[in-house]
Amino acid sequence: MPSIRRLTVAATAAALLAVTMTACGGSDDNADAKPSPTAAASSDDSGLQLPTDLPTTLPTSLDDLDKWADALQNGGWKDWDKDKWLRDAADFINPIIKDLWDADRLRKADGTPDDEQTADVRQADDGTTDPEPAPIRAQRLATPFHDASPATGKLLFDMPDGQAVCSATVVSDPANPGKSNLVWTAGHCVHAGAAGGWYRNIVFVPSFNDGGLSGSALQNATKDQLAPYGTWWATKAGTSQQWIDGGGESSETSSAYPYDFAVLKVTNPDSTTSLEETVGASVPVWFDAPTSAGIDSMDVRGYPAAAPFDGYGYQQYHCAGDPVRLALTKGAPTMHWLGCTMTAGASGGGWFAKEPDGRLALVSNTSIGPQDSPRWLAGPHLGREAETIFDGVRG
Repeated sequence: MPSIRRLTVAATAAALLAVTMTACGGSDDNADAKPSPTAAASSDDSGLQLPTDLPTTLPTSLDDLDKWADALQNGGWKDWDKDKWLRDAADFINPIIKDLWDADRLRKADGTPDDEQTADVRQADDGTTDPEPAPIRAQRLATPFHDASPATGKLLFDMPDGQAVCSATVVSDPANPGKSNLVWTAGHCVHAGAAGGWYRNIVFVPSFNDGGLSGSALQNATKDQLAPYGTWWATKAGTSQQWIDGGGESSETSSAYPYDFAVLKVTNPDSTTSLEETVGASVPVWFDAPTSAGIDSMDVRGYPAAAPFDGYGYQQYHCAGDPVRLALTKGAPTMHWLGCTMTAGASGGGWFAKEPDGRLALVSNTSIGPQDSPRWLAGPHLGREAETIFDGVRG
């Protein structure tokens, strides 16, 4: 597995400043020019070298350089120091490490965030929670997955204790119709919440394992079979302040889950086209959609990994049925609640419903489910806070 060289802060600063000057241009005429998505490797006299590819947002201050130095030295969480975990909304960095997600790493990622499933959620007894919905058995999507659901895929990332997986969806960008580079997922799939910060090496793989390979065929699968539309690195991310401040806490203080959503802007250094052009699809986000009581049917999709599934999230499943309402705490938005037997790994996967004009749109993402037995899932209502995050990331 490729590794990141350990660099001194001084060497990192010198190299990054050189790249910044090259990418942004040497005159005031180019002050507003966007940096290139990739940059050539840079080194000093000691031979220390940066990864071949860098994120599109380059450091502009010594504080930024310190953050980059920490990320480059500890991108694989080596010598991880919890006190240095970048956690604020503006701290997100995700340097592209070319070929990090090779076939072996894509295949072996098997962890899930600890807070993906929560037991004994406390429901607000104010008349807004419906009876628990009857479980719906998850059905595997037909293969190739791209034909059945071209906008969905798998999210892979590194946590301090190893690799992990979630699910995600390509969503439409109103400012770039037909050329979106935006992905929707759960907040807990990119940020640890109150106890930590941003995860690292976050990539989106649309139509992961498109052919639905399993067994020995999967163990010998190439990267092109596992990631037929490439690996798309997150260059910008946003999640709610409610999740950053309170996410991942015990189920007795579950007020952050109604805000458990995230938006990513992604890039593929090997592609000259946008994500939407590459996969041929995106779905609009239906902000302020009716509560579950006002929507007849939803379809939830994702790559469940935890038992009784394969442990890795190799296959894409879905549940379709009538949603109801789940209120966790008074004053927080009511969540969508659907009976479904998908498990951890499906988190972040899209919830879809038809708008009044018949167009399919994303209305939520999987956030929580019970630990004791997989029988239901719940996802946040996407209101004003979600739209604000969306606008900030796409802008």
